[in-house]
Amino acid sequence: MRYLTQQHTAPVTARLALIALTLLLIMGMMAGSASARHSTMPVRAIDHRDIRHRDARDRTNPRFGARGFDLQAHRGGIGLTTESTLESFAKALELGVSTLELDVQITEDKHAIVTHDRQVSAAKCIDTGPAFDGDPEFPYVGKYITNLTLEQVWTLDCGSKRLDAYPDQELVPGVRMPLLSEVFKLVKRYHATRVWFNIETKVEAGAPEETAPREDFVEIVAREVRDAGMLNRTMIQSFDWGALMLMRQVEPGLPLIALTNGDFLQVGQPGASPWLGGIDIDDFGGSLVAAVASFGAEAISPVHGVPQNGKVTDPGYVPYTTAELVAEAHKAGLAVIPWTINDVPTMSSLMDAGVDGIITDYPDRLRALMDDRGLPLPKQYRLPGSRRVHPSP
Repeated sequence: MRYLTQQHTAPVTARLALIALTLLLIMGMMAGSASARHSTMPVRAIDHRDIRHRDARDRTNPRFGARGFDLQAHRGGIGLTTESTLESFAKALELGVSTLELDVQITEDKHAIVTHDRQVSAAKCIDTGPAFDGDPEFPYVGKYITNLTLEQVWTLDCGSKRLDAYPDQELVPGVRMPLLSEVFKLVKRYHATRVWFNIETKVEAGAPEETAPREDFVEIVAREVRDAGMLNRTMIQSFDWGALMLMRQVEPGLPLIALTNGDFLQVGQPGASPWLGGIDIDDFGGSLVAAVASFGAEAISPVHGVPQNGKVTDPGYVPYTTAELVAEAHKAGLAVIPWTINDVPTMSSLMDAGVDGIITDYPDRLRALMDDRGLPLPKQYRLPGSRRVHPSP
């Protein structure tokens, strides 16, 4: 065998090094080209039926609200079950909704309970006895929640009376007003990981002495949401925009929805409405959208029309949530979720106007309409075992 001298091997080594470097450069260019091709490929197929309804939410907050058209069960679905009960929320989960809409009041001892009315309603609740012997505040029906303790509130039977407006409502005799934390626990028991919460802080800005202070609502609700680990699928709504502004300071990550019935805006009236957190709507030319956009909310939730319990088929009905309002809101990056719509023709009219969701007492009707229109339907959930979600008090 012939051995190469150092003189002969040096040029060979240099040539080999040059060849290796060239190969590395070529391989790097090929990898970069492949990477560029892969980076432009979609991660998943897009459901084009869903684009219109996702667009407004995605422009404002990528995690705001359920994907697709937002089917919100008002107070759990009053038309189907006694309102604001664990049973109503359970039925909504089993029916298949994207969002549970609910209201919160704050008791005297600072508990967040789920109920719409600031004053215990005789049409819905029955006194069963005092919380303790000789309680001077008994009876509790007719009293304001903010002046009652949780112990007193939990003596009330709020499931034995059927409202005349909902003749098919399933009663839940003996049921109590649940804690907000209990609703969160219920959803966890169902493993309903796609369901959102739309929580209304029921500050009565027009009569603040009748509810807990705004600060209590915001601090307590924010804490309950954090403790439940539900920050990533809870939105906060209120007619009291001041509460929304305060919530943004206390828990910046929670999406905000500005409720209005139109009258609360007080367009053309001197001074600022007590409902708008210091905003004078006339400073924005009377524009609901411009006023809401000014404090960074993610959505508006206007009344659907006048009267609020009317239908698009009624003589004299005047739509409030119009296609023009929806277009203005979407241009500003705001979603539009009107309340509370129970008849199919009005639901259909609002969907034609481009709304992003609907709050309804009858989630079954809206779900059927969504199905007819070929929209994706929210997942249905089942709880193994008994349907009874908690024992009667």
